[in-house]
Amino acid sequence: MSAMEISVLRQAVSFAGAALILVAYTGHQFKWMDARRAIYNILNAVGSGILGYIALRPFQLGFVVLEGVWTAISVYALWRGLRESA
Repeated sequence: MSAMEISVLRQAVSFAGAALILVAYTGHQFKWMDARRAIYNILNAVGSGILGYIALRPFQLGFVVLEGVWTAISVYALWRGLRESA
């Protein structure tokens, strides 16, 4: 794979991560999605995980911290919600 193809692939993956977060955010703002539901937290965790991974190279400290914390909080909220419903 050429450098140009990798760059385009990284952009596409980055866009997908952002889209997942924005779907969750939009759904919550328009009351189509409950922030306590698993799907909301899955969308946030996967989207922020993707963006955090993309931010590792080239290393961008602010984005790595933002997306890392966002992922951790989303995974915790998902775990907490699943534990409470069991």
